[in-house]
Parts: sequence; C-alpha cells; structure tokens
Amino acid sequence: MSHISPLIGQDIQAYLHKHQHKGLLRFITCGSVDDGKSTLIGRLLYDAKMIFEDQLNALEADSKRVGTQGQEIDFALLVDGLAAEREQGITIDVAYRFFSTDKRQFIVADTPGHEQYTRNMVTGASTADAAVVLVDARKGVLTQTRRHSYLLKLMGIQQVVLAINKMDMVGYSQATFDAIKQDYLAFAQQLGGLQVTSIPMSALRGDNMTDPSHHMPWYHGSTLMGFLETVQIEQDRLSKLAFRMPVQWVNRPNQDFRGFCGTVASGGIAVGQTVRVQPSGREVAVASIVTMDGNLQSATAGQAIALTLAAEVDVSRGDMLCAPQAPAVVADQFQAHIVWMAEDPLMPGRNYWLKCGTQMVNASVTKIKHVVNVNTLERMAADKLELNAVAECNLATDKALVFDSYASNTATGGFVLIDRITNLTVAAGVIDHELRRAQNIQPQHFQINKQARAEFNNQKPCVLWLTGLSGSGKSTIANELEKELYRLGHRTYVLDGDNVRHGLNKDLGFTQEDRVENIRRVAEVAKLMVDAGLIVICTLISPYRADREMARALFQEGEFFEVFVDTPLEVCEARDPKGLYKKARSGELKNFTGIDQQYENPKAPELRISAENTPLDVIVGNLLELVIHSTAKPEKLL
Repeated sequence: MSHISPLIGQDIQAYLHKHQHKGLLRFITCGSVDDGKSTLIGRLLYDAKMIFEDQLNALEADSKRVGTQGQEIDFALLVDGLAAEREQGITIDVAYRFFSTDKRQFIVADTPGHEQYTRNMVTGASTADAAVVLVDARKGVLTQTRRHSYLLKLMGIQQVVLAINKMDMVGYSQATFDAIKQDYLAFAQQLGGLQVTSIPMSALRGDNMTDPSHHMPWYHGSTLMGFLETVQIEQDRLSKLAFRMPVQWVNRPNQDFRGFCGTVASGGIAVGQTVRVQPSGREVAVASIVTMDGNLQSATAGQAIALTLAAEVDVSRGDMLCAPQAPAVVADQFQAHIVWMAEDPLMPGRNYWLKCGTQMVNASVTKIKHVVNVNTLERMAADKLELNAVAECNLATDKALVFDSYASNTATGGFVLIDRITNLTVAAGVIDHELRRAQNIQPQHFQINKQARAEFNNQKPCVLWLTGLSGSGKSTIANELEKELYRLGHRTYVLDGDNVRHGLNKDLGFTQEDRVENIRRVAEVAKLMVDAGLIVICTLISPYRADREMARALFQEGEFFEVFVDTPLEVCEARDPKGLYKKARSGELKNFTGIDQQYENPKAPELRISAENTPLDVIVGNLLELVIHSTAKPEKLL
C-alpha cells in the first residue's frame, strides 16, 4: 500500500491551514443594464481557474446556443442562471458565486441593473465589503450608475472600483477613460465617503482583469484582481470598533451553566473584562468565553461564542452586551433612511415588525421627512413610499431598541421591516441617529393605574372593534350594545367612525393614506379610554387588515376583540341609509369602500356576525358574553 511521506503530509497540512485561514471578501458588481457585470464575474471565475472541465464544456455549448458573443465563450452564462436571464441577456435575481486565489477567498454578488430590481441590488449590497461599479465605455455614466452609487453610500460601502468596461469597443482610448472617470468622481464627491479606484478594462478580453493589459500601456494602476486581493475587509474594520454582541440564545443545559450565545458583531472581548447589558444598563465581568472547540481567553468580531458572567444578571434574547466605556444607544424613536421593497406602499402610522440584529419590536414610521431622488440627490416631499423609493423617515418602536448609527457601526445600525400579516420583508433601513425627544420625553407613572380604575369600575376594560362595509349595521349594533351595558351598570364609550370625523379627524379624507391615519388616531384614543377603565366600542369600516392589526398591537392580550359585521355588499347597497352607495355608483363619491376601494375581510376575528340573518337581541347577547366573560373563540359565527 502506498503511503504519504511525513514531509509531503506536512506540506499538505500547511497548505490546508493556509487556505483555511485566508480572509473572505464579499463584494458586489452593479451598474446599468448591459454594462458587463455577469461577464466580469464569469471572467474572474475563468481566470481564477474555478471552472471545472465539464462546466467549461457546458459553457462552450451554451455559448453557441444562447450566447451573445457569436462563436466565442459568453462568460456571463456562468452567472446568469435563470432561464429568463439567459433569454433576455440580463440579470434579474442576485446571483452569488464563490471563488478563491492564493491570497484570499471571495463571495461575489451579481446584482441586476434594471431599476425595477433595485431591491435585489440592496439585498446584495447589505453584506458586501466592497463594490465594483461597471460603466460601459461607449455610454459613460448613466442614471442607474448614479442610483446604484447612492445606494452603495447608503449601505455603508466605502471601497468602490469604477470599472470602465468594454474599452476594446472604444479603441482603448485614454481620453474616453479620463472623461468618464472625471464625470463619476464629480458625482462621488457629492455623495461623500466613497473611496474610488478607477480601472479601465475589457472583461470579455481579459484586459486588466488579472494581468496588466498590453493594449493600455498608458494605465499604470492596479488590476481588478490586484485590488480585490488587497482591499480592506469589513471584518477587519469591525474588529477595531467598540465591543458589541447581540444575545441570540440563553443556553442553560443544567443548573450549573448559563451561557449567553451570539456572534461578536464588532470589537473584541476577553475574560475578566466588564460588559454592559443593554437596555438594562447593568455591568458585569466576563467569567469565561466558551466555544465548540473549547474555551478562549479572548474573541473578536465574527466569532460565535457563549459568554458566562461573573454574577447573576437578567439577560435575554434581544439584549446586547456592549463595551461599558462606549455603550450602544437605547431609544424608542430614531431617524433612518429606508429603501421600500414592497409592491404595496408604505403608509405612515401603519405598524410593522422591526428586526434589528436579534431584536424584534413593533414599529411604525411616524413621519416621512422626504424622499430622495437618487439620480439627482434632490429631496422631495411625500406622504407614502412606493416600490424602490428611498426616504429619510422618523420611526417609533413600542419598546426601547438598542442600536448604533449605521455610519459608526454597520453591524448594529441596520434593520428590516416585516409585514405583520404576510411576514414578508418590505423594507431595509439604516439608522442615522436617535431623536432627541426619545431621551427628553419620558413616561410619567401615576399611582392610580389601569388596574385600579378597572377595579373601581368593577369591569374589565377592553375594545370591541366593529368592522364591516358601510351599511352593514355596525352603528346600530353598537347603539343597542351600549344601552344594554349601561343598563347593567358598565361604563362605556362609542367611538363612531362618522362622529370622530367631525372633530378629531376632520382634517382627513378617504384616501388610503388618510384611512391609515384615521385608524391610528382612533386606536390611540381607544387605548387611553381602556387605560381609564372603560369598555370602548369602535365602529369603523377600517378596510385594511394591516390597520386593524396596528390597532390590536396597541393593546394587551385579551383587551382587543375584532368583530366582523359580515353583511354582503348587495344587502348594504340595498339599505344605503346615507345614500353613499348611490353617489359612489354615479361617480360623485370617490374612494368608497366596496365600490372603488377594496375591503379586506378579517382572517381570524374574535367574532363574525351575519347581521343579515341574526336578530339584533341575539347579536347583543353574544357581544355581552364576549365583553363580560371573554368566552368567544376565533371565527365564532352568529
């Protein structure tokens, strides 16, 4: 049996150790359509010898069948994997590829150039350390070039390669290169914060990709590969910042061990050092640093560890362990830049889940300060955000959030917004700073609280939220219910949708944005009334599920009861007690729910009432049971 000599074995171990501990650079390619992003990545893979023989054979066959380079190899096909991408010769989704050289490992994200796929580009940029912005030498700096460069700045990417591609198509002209370079640098100076390295190249021909091009003797700078192998990695920068570790999990396998697990987001920590637990502010020393490979004396950014502490303190998932001399910010209001990534627009006041590291809180945009035209950097007023919009906004959360500004720490200053109903990620955001009011305005606590008022009133305060089409019978039901509650000695109040529009909400119309604000205001008033110990009956059409969920989120478990008054449209229209359906059908009344504006049926209300067929006294009896005894189950049908 053959064997490996000790010398060869040592060489193999040294080789493996070297490659195992090479740094990892994440970078993206971006720019306008047809600037050659996919070709550039394909060429890098080819030159780095990361293509197997069978892949090369398949690439040659595909190049002849669907390629765009005639009989030559179309390197873009190595990256454009979707059928639609190959057919159209464009990139739609974000494609990630791994490759390695002797000096470094790489993960590259090929991001789409079309404006409608801007959200895909943001996804790719969110984890990148550097960016390669491609410009077609024949076209120069385009609108999408500026858009992507602005987003790079927003996402905190500082190291940028201006890859002026397709130089072979302009005769390797130095004048063309210099003109495009100056044009881009002028725009980059407006943005600020970008460190730009300009490289003339031809990705298809391999000019200045890995080796200097003999076609451009006038260029004496780095090749693209040379830049990628030497540029600073984000992880190196994060390791120099103050210590941050979001707690992901409290590990307690037995009574003798409690470890707080997470990945070090920035900075470093050592046994014996003191950490501050945010948001509580408690400080405690580190007793040990535990990993799967044994205990460590110290750990730095990027390492997954478990910390044990020298004293028993309250630490939970979502808390953050910080350097006490430079703690993170704790606030419930802050300013941020948001990239909206959903088809449905963002409405101020509507509630979303906000995920920042391991924290998950309820949040809403309280104000859209302005939308940024990323092509001209002009700031424009807006009352909602459409798909791919970038805006500066104020946000508020239902409890204190622990964070840093994104400019100071990208690991702890970014967040996403998640739709509470669909669980889809609808926005990405970067925190600018806390709002001063978050520190200056503190809740005032009084000795007479909600529980005391409830006991004094001898009732359980709650909200009955009656929702349904106009004419469904909500106000009629509310009137009879309040009369019966009053007879039984309960203290109540009805917040009727029409009545509040005569005062509190008289400034609002019936657009989608105004409807959201209408519900937000009524829900906040209802919350105050519940705190006062009252039983509150709200009668509003409230057509959107998200807004009803926003209202529910303000209340404690068991305080909010959604009641769907399920009366068919044709019945409501036949009743038409206010003549509104007639006006809507004739076109006199716009944005009328059920006619030219959608009503979203509740998915799981506490009670669903078929008001068309159920006697009023039976409806009231069941609502009394719901309010007083809270016995209703989801989707109970009357």
